[in-house]
Amino acid sequence: MPKHVNIFLAIGALLSASAAVLHLFMIVGGPNWYRFFGAGERFARAAAQGRYYPAVITTGIAAVLGLWSIYALAGAGAIHGLPLLRPVLIVITTIYVVRGLAFAPAVLAAGRPVTPFILWSSAICLGIGIVHLVGLIQRWPALRPT
Repeated sequence: MPKHVNIFLAIGALLSASAAVLHLFMIVGGPNWYRFFGAGERFARAAAQGRYYPAVITTGIAAVLGLWSIYALAGAGAIHGLPLLRPVLIVITTIYVVRGLAFAPAVLAAGRPVTPFILWSSAICLGIGIVHLVGLIQRWPALRPT
């Protein structure tokens, strides 16, 4: 990797891309994969019944994560030419950090139990958010609007 590429945002891109691919694998893996990765019993049953909405929603999530990966690569300096790079990276980083910090308390506030999935997925999101935040801080001057 060239010196000018920010390693933190490059790792963030890899993590988002991995999450996108994992979501696509869930579609192929079917109901048991939805259950294992915490999508919920309703999703798993719908997938088992051949309903389309679990695959459509999961594909949408994969597409968003893929787009986030591309923006992180652009922020890292590996690719160029994406519009609104600075504000989009701020939003992506904020979503990851807020998802990591606030999801478990929100579930508790709703009166639902905090499952192991909620804890580990929140930790993963927080970790990805921190990686993005460090890279964003390091690259901030280079991300000035053009």
